[in-house]
Amino acid sequence: MEHSSKIGDYLVWAILATIFCCLPFGIVAIVYAAQAKGHLSSGDFEAAEEAASKARTWCLAATLTGLGVVLIYLLISCAGMPLYMDF
Repeated sequence: MEHSSKIGDYLVWAILATIFCCLPFGIVAIVYAAQAKGHLSSGDFEAAEEAASKARTWCLAATLTGLGVVLIYLLISCAGMPLYMDF
């Protein structure tokens, strides 16, 4: 049981990243987080650690992508450039 307390499944972060940041990357993160949770419950700590690592990577990618999009949007809107073309 010592290993299971050290391995996080990142499911909450994956769900929040999916909702608020980047849907495609967040979905991948949810899949890996669910796999990590399943491996933890079955006692397969190596597979759980690998899946959790992948979940963390995809959560980070989703979060950084979402923040990047927001930053670009803010930079464009603060520069006074139109975000749409009026035809």
